[in-house]
Amino acid sequence: MAAVSLRSCRRGLSQFLSNGGLTTVWSKRFEEVRRHKSTVQFASRPNLPKLAYRKVKGKSPGVVFLPGYASNMNGQKAEALEEFCRSLGHSFLRFDYTGHGASEGVLAEGTLGTWKKDVLYVLDELVEGPQILVGSSIGGWLMLLAAIARPEKTAALVGIATAADHLVTSFNSLPLETRKEFEAKGEWTVPTKHTEEGVYKFSMDFLQEAENHCVLQSPIPITCPVRLIHGLKDEDVPWHVSMQVAERVLSHDVDVVLRRYGQHRMSEKDDIKLIVYTVDDLVDKLTTMV
Repeated sequence: MAAVSLRSCRRGLSQFLSNGGLTTVWSKRFEEVRRHKSTVQFASRPNLPKLAYRKVKGKSPGVVFLPGYASNMNGQKAEALEEFCRSLGHSFLRFDYTGHGASEGVLAEGTLGTWKKDVLYVLDELVEGPQILVGSSIGGWLMLLAAIARPEKTAALVGIATAADHLVTSFNSLPLETRKEFEAKGEWTVPTKHTEEGVYKFSMDFLQEAENHCVLQSPIPITCPVRLIHGLKDEDVPWHVSMQVAERVLSHDVDVVLRRYGQHRMSEKDDIKLIVYTVDDLVDKLTTMV
């Protein structure tokens, strides 16, 4: 069964924290960090929308951040990880999926398959060597799909409130009559506090396509180190989803950390510290193995 295991931080992380590091995001050095963050670039793909991304060059293993649904690459978790990687000299990349943030495309027209292709393009074309994939919410689902498709490019996984299969299982768990009502409308509306409208809207076509990417019905062929962080107060994706992932991956190196007061976005200072500590521990582990 998955356990909780984090080693003490390395010198690089200690220096990062003592020199401002995570606390810079909330301190007087915030503007200085913003001035030195990476610039937005755009990847042109034949017959596909351009992808917006920010990249820091550096050593391997690199880190790639995968944001959540309807989110973007400019959140606190992504910025803290970029600053951390920069401090250690490791490469880092964050990006927006098609229809998200600064990338081209329309959110409502996107699918799990669309965004999986985005992630694979990033791994194939925008980074070099194996990467630590850090996926938040639906980004956690996408990191699993990417690890299955590109095992040679995946050094380790860090899931934050991983939403593997969650949209499909949530819809299927609704009462039959309720599902039929949504199917007749052709759209499923989900209450949320993360949008101005107060709802997320998913078409039936979106849900049917998402079923093709579910991973929890059978063993997950992932053998790299896996770390899963989830909040017990998560009202969007229940913490037991991360436990299901931990039980199904084939890796023998799987840790789960449950935050007693953690919520879905895991954006509190202590949450972000834990995420950075976790990535640092993996960088140390992977570097030592080489």
